[in-house]
Amino acid sequence: MVAMHLEVHVVPVSDVDRARQFYENWGWRFDGDTAPAEGVRVVQFTPPGSACSVTFGEGVTPSAPGTAQAVLTVPDIEAAHEDLLGRGVRASDMWHGVPFPPEARLPGPDPGRASYQSYFSFTDPDGDTWLVQEVTARLPGRD
Repeated sequence: MVAMHLEVHVVPVSDVDRARQFYENWGWRFDGDTAPAEGVRVVQFTPPGSACSVTFGEGVTPSAPGTAQAVLTVPDIEAAHEDLLGRGVRASDMWHGVPFPPEARLPGPDPGRASYQSYFSFTDPDGDTWLVQEVTARLPGRD
């Protein structure tokens, strides 16, 4: 099988400048802001340590703002939660167990800090949802 790498996740936004400010404040690497044609503007950021970037702008997706959902993985859920709160991002409380449905969530990070078991979430200014998951040891084949 040919290797495939997820390169870009497109996030629909209603206000490009507001979204750009949000991701800048979040501390992601700014990759570019271009307007290659009339009615088209492409802004791209990359999370620290990630090979996949986030793109948003004007004329880049027909999806409605607030409909995107994505998962970020972090090696330390408590440090990530504290960092985002310190940057002014309104994040949910941490929970463990399963990400869905919300009523099955247990409060706080996983007591044993088992990989793939601790979460929190936040939304961008349009309501696009980011789920943050702690991964301390990858499943086999997921380098």
